Amino acid sequence: WRYQDQASWDSTLIPAFEAKHPNIKVTFAPNLDGSAAYYDQLPTQLANGTACDLITARPFDTSLELFNKGYLEDVTDMPVLDNFSKTAKTAWQTDDGKITFAVPMASVITGFIYNKDAFDALAIETPETQDDFYAALDKLKEDGTFIPLAMGGTGDFAHAYGSEKGFMSIGPNYWKGEEGRLALLDGSEKLTDEQWVDPWRQLLKWASYTGDNGMSLTQEESMELFMSGAAAVYPVGSWELHDLEEGVNGTFPMGVFKPPVPAEGNQCYIQD
Repeated sequence: WRYQDQASWDSTLIPAFEAKHPNIKVTFAPNLDGSAAYYDQLPTQLANGTACDLITARPFDTSLELFNKGYLEDVTDMPVLDNFSKTAKTAWQTDDGKITFAVPMASVITGFIYNKDAFDALAIETPETQDDFYAALDKLKEDGTFIPLAMGGTGDFAHAYGSEKGFMSIGPNYWKGEEGRLALLDGSEKLTDEQWVDPWRQLLKWASYTGDNGMSLTQEESMELFMSGAAAVYPVGSWELHDLEEGVNGTFPMGVFKPPVPAEGNQCYIQD
């Protein structure tokens, strides 16, 4: 998982651990084929006994299934968990919250990164509301200098566009974050309720701002489009920031803004 973090593990995390536990030797061995391959291969490795002693556990149902199959330990009583809030542990607990089966290691957030030069040229303020967001995209589209939104629709579509950087970015503002998730679990809300359907309607509207061939691009090509300076806004996950900084390499200043809320005065919720 995340071979991009090899240097951090080798130079900082593992030495700190081994200094306190000199009798334990740790080797960080990431899947060089990327996170998708990691998750595809992990169930087979667990089943045949070739998985590592420590693994990265995906949040919620994917890892809950592994726990239910007996592959993950019950770590509920580990003292280290006292360092984490209830919310931080939720993604690695049974639905009733009684058993914890992984220790939180890191978290990510999603939002939007933008080309400051593009916004400054058209006197665009960073959007706070959904109306502000579409007004900014409309202004960029009318001007025509920049593609308003770098967001492809092919390749790893469900992960990049439909899920983490789309639905799970703006969606919490509609179903009120953790409140909505718990309502799904107890049956008081359904995925067909308006607050769960409306984010998909918004994503459909994004397509018209991605340029003539925007939705034919892959996730990687969309990132390249933004890094080239051709596009003004890129829906981003925090895990991409290192690659974006390297790719842009100072050719233009970047800024970020949080997922716009449906209406002025609404609470903003961030998936973590």
